[in-house]
Amino acid sequence: MSAQHLLRALGWPPSHRLDIQPGHGMLVMRSASDGRHQVGSRGDLPLPANARQLCRIEPGQPVLLAAIVTHELLVVHPVSTVVRLLADLHTHLPAAGDDC
Repeated sequence: MSAQHLLRALGWPPSHRLDIQPGHGMLVMRSASDGRHQVGSRGDLPLPANARQLCRIEPGQPVLLAAIVTHELLVVHPVSTVVRLLADLHTHLPAAGDDC
């Protein structure tokens, strides 16, 4: 998957070493000098099959990428998590005619 604009914001060039950890239904990528994974030559990110399976990310499934620059992290959220969070948020919307 390509995320060149996010990689630039994080300062992660091609061949930059990464650690990828699943947790809480998302993948968290962080810079690691001894990381097992690396940014591809065209700015693509590895998504190891075992980590995808733990987070229930199917091949070809859309994901939401979030760069948390202040912590030097890139988070990969499965679309199912985004849908659930938005559905939860929308249950708290005021009814028509209610004040904000």
